[in-house]
Amino acid sequence: MKKAIYILSCGFAAATITACQGSKAASNEVTEAETVLLACSPALQAAATDSLQFPIDADGYITIFDGETFNGWRGYGKDHVPARWTIEDGAIKFNGSGGGEAQTGDGGDIIFAHKLKNFELELEWMVSKGGNSGIFYLAQEVVTDKDGNQVLEPIYISAPEYQILDNANHPDARLGIDKNRQSASLYDMIPAVPQNQKPYGEWNKATILVYKGTVVHGQNDENVVEYHLWTPQWTNMLQDSKFSEERWPIAFDLLNNCGGDDREGYIGLQDHGDDVWFRNIRVKVLD
Repeated sequence: MKKAIYILSCGFAAATITACQGSKAASNEVTEAETVLLACSPALQAAATDSLQFPIDADGYITIFDGETFNGWRGYGKDHVPARWTIEDGAIKFNGSGGGEAQTGDGGDIIFAHKLKNFELELEWMVSKGGNSGIFYLAQEVVTDKDGNQVLEPIYISAPEYQILDNANHPDARLGIDKNRQSASLYDMIPAVPQNQKPYGEWNKATILVYKGTVVHGQNDENVVEYHLWTPQWTNMLQDSKFSEERWPIAFDLLNNCGGDDREGYIGLQDHGDDVWFRNIRVKVLD
């Protein structure tokens, strides 16, 4: 048994990798299986002290959904995964309520309850006909309002959103500006170019790179969006969107400083009322 210490490069936690080394074959090849322990917060405002074990591959990608359990996942602002989120054929599924954004008591967004700073996220998603969802990153649960009180606000006003949409059948595809509400777009701000989405009922690959303020969205192995957080350009994009200071001041303040003072936050999956599936979810922590 070989044991090593793996320090998460975003600087907020440490983890232990246990590598089980098999016997050497005649070719001197060594087979190893490695895991990493991540501290996850079990509930709103709970300290991230409970360590959970996740597989990590030779390239440093940590599998954060094992295809069988919700280990490390919970509802946004909750201590459990809401009942409308299930696991089906190795994928996380949201079972649509048909109510759009009007979330029901057994629905709501979910998060991977370990904050990330600089990282690359990879996953596959599939949406139902006319479906809508999203992937959030650098999300905050508890934020401070204008009176200095700590409150729970909707996840989408503190976190940038990688849009998930059936472009052919959902009306959002025709709203916004220059198709900036279609799949893989930075929602309501930057359209995905090229728009290479596969249709509803087929799997699409999504990647999100966040590195010291630079963000890149990928869709089906092509980079389709690039922008830079915490810059004048970022502020200007917010001012030109539905999250502008005039239209939605609290969203503007939170998004303009997304990630908070530590520039880190949660990955979230959206309940927008429609059936959607996610699988092969993995993340690489970057330095």
